[in-house]
Amino acid sequence: MSERDYPQKRHKKPPKPLDSARLQELALAYVARFSTTQAKLEAYLQRKLRERGWDEEDWPDLSALSSRYVELGYIDDALYAKSKASSLLGRGYGSRRVDQALYAAGVGEGIRSDVAPDEAARRQAVLAMARKRRFGPFFQGDLEKDRREKQIAALLRAGHGFDCVRAVMDAPDENAAEEWAEEARDKHGRCP
Repeated sequence: MSERDYPQKRHKKPPKPLDSARLQELALAYVARFSTTQAKLEAYLQRKLRERGWDEEDWPDLSALSSRYVELGYIDDALYAKSKASSLLGRGYGSRRVDQALYAAGVGEGIRSDVAPDEAARRQAVLAMARKRRFGPFFQGDLEKDRREKQIAALLRAGHGFDCVRAVMDAPDENAAEEWAEEARDKHGRCP
């Protein structure tokens, strides 16, 4: 085979630098496609500016652009936080993990504390994780000490408090664990 037989590689043209119109188009496309926060939109636009450059003299005011989308209702940090917290709790993650995810998304402290799960939600979340991963009373067979410790560690890494983890892992059977989770609906115990 000669060199002619191989297709020549096309050299990619560098993308055009952004201007005001293209930056607004990018922002609008992003908020239309993804549920996001104001901070995540600003980080996305900042990354695009780094990648493509800026074509105009004055650097764009990203906070003003993202604030405009908040005013228009395209971005709602509180709604995002509520949705994200509900999703993570439903998948069995604990309150610490929920708070970390919201912090990473740029949700403010006030909103994070407003959507923090209550006792009943924390208990339901640890129960959901134990059921899904077959931990503690949901495990079929003999639970050896080292396996039990690994299960406890996994629940703690998922953001659950030690008291909740211990309560689920010490439950004699599935019904006892589910009753423990239901108790929180009637009374407010402490489960950090």
